[in-house]
Amino acid sequence: MNQNPGPLARLHVLAAGMRAPLHAERRLGLPFDQVWAVVADLEGELPHLLPFVREFRVPAGDSERKSARAVDALGLRGDFAVRLAPGWCLMQSRLVTMGMAAEPDGDGTRFAVCGALRPAALGPVQRGYRRLLGERRARAFFREVERRAALRPPGGGT
Repeated sequence: MNQNPGPLARLHVLAAGMRAPLHAERRLGLPFDQVWAVVADLEGELPHLLPFVREFRVPAGDSERKSARAVDALGLRGDFAVRLAPGWCLMQSRLVTMGMAAEPDGDGTRFAVCGALRPAALGPVQRGYRRLLGERRARAFFREVERRAALRPPGGGT
């Protein structure tokens, strides 16, 4: 019997361990391939999905582990270690951790996201964010993933 947890279960454990202020899961009414095509296109799609990200540069290549550079809305840059595999994405910088996971669910997709600041001293800021903006930000993120995925043809093509 396979004891390896699926991507969604792994993301829930990650979010709990980080006490992530942004952590939510939804069922999207689109096939996994269409949803994951958007999520996995970090360079092309992340700036559309996260309003504070102006650019996310990922070097070309098929490696599951990558380095990337984010540029935020103010022009600040941050380097990220990225792990990207079907149904799983984990991005970590010195200050931020963000994860996304997806699994097929009938004709739709179960999709989850989590995010947290890494310095422990920022715990009070994260708790305030969770209370004030966490659920609203998650709803907006899911809406945009679904909207952008609906623009892609079935099968995950562009």
